[in-house]
Amino acid sequence: MTKIRLNDTTLRDGSHAVRHQYTEQQVRTIVRALDDAGVEMLEVTHGDGLGGSTFNYGFSHTSDLDLIEAAVDEAKNAKIVALLLPGVGTIHDLKEAQKRGISLVRIATHCSEADVSIQHFQAARELGLETGGFLMLSHRLEPAELAKQARIMVDVGCQCVFVVDSSGYLVMEGAADRVKALVDEIGDDAQVGFHGHQNLGFGVANSLLAVRNGATQIDGTLYGLGAGAGNAPLEVLATVFDRLGIDIGGVDPAALQNAAEDVLKPMVDRLPMMDRGSIVQGQMGVYNSFLFHAERAQDRYGVPAADILREVGRRGYVGGQEDMIIDVAVDLQKQNA
Repeated sequence: MTKIRLNDTTLRDGSHAVRHQYTEQQVRTIVRALDDAGVEMLEVTHGDGLGGSTFNYGFSHTSDLDLIEAAVDEAKNAKIVALLLPGVGTIHDLKEAQKRGISLVRIATHCSEADVSIQHFQAARELGLETGGFLMLSHRLEPAELAKQARIMVDVGCQCVFVVDSSGYLVMEGAADRVKALVDEIGDDAQVGFHGHQNLGFGVANSLLAVRNGATQIDGTLYGLGAGAGNAPLEVLATVFDRLGIDIGGVDPAALQNAAEDVLKPMVDRLPMMDRGSIVQGQMGVYNSFLFHAERAQDRYGVPAADILREVGRRGYVGGQEDMIIDVAVDLQKQNA
């Protein structure tokens, strides 16, 4: 059976859940636990990637470049990875991250905008980095159209394209069909991965279906820490895959269970859950990092966060339009007056 690489994004997607307040010592502790558990790839940046520490997205406690450097120093075997969203991070940021020690970069675009990643993939390959591509909010395109976007990334140097369920919207065949379409389109030239969220409770099931349809890289986070209702929990993924005889290399499920319970859990004040707001995100296909922004707008304008998220979903906003949440809240406040 093909080996599946389990990737950890606790120190990137999980950054949303801790409002980007990771300290260097926390990063070192988490990296040590994940490395000891045999996880090969650890993603470390602000939740919105390199350069994401801004007023719009939320300021980091510690520079993501400093966190990358600490992670590289701590890891004995694992690759340290950065995420980059064109328009948020720049090629200059990428070069700086490479100097700090990353060996892989994942470049993320809205699912229909793969063409904005071209120069970033080319630069990454020139720097000698392994590359991955994120097609965010993958539910917004039908499988065949999503596969065409994956082809754009692969043709300019992407080595693994991920179906990214950024809002936890996909349910079973919705995930499986998209993964299969990408495998059919790019499977001879690149790998296919899957990045799932738990808003409707399908993160682990969708990840398993992704593997059964040809995905060879699967993302997760310790305790499911992440935006919205959180990611597919890495310790659950490892346990399920191991139980089913899926080859996950040297990853130790028991060590991940211990890392989640004993290392990560005591660090965080709020663990993601399938609460009303995050369920609405899954229902309406709303970008998961919008949750805290909607909750802040609720406090400021007195409009329920769930109502804000429903309207955001109806308007079709995508990642990068966080500032538009204020407009939604103000409009709903006027309607309710």
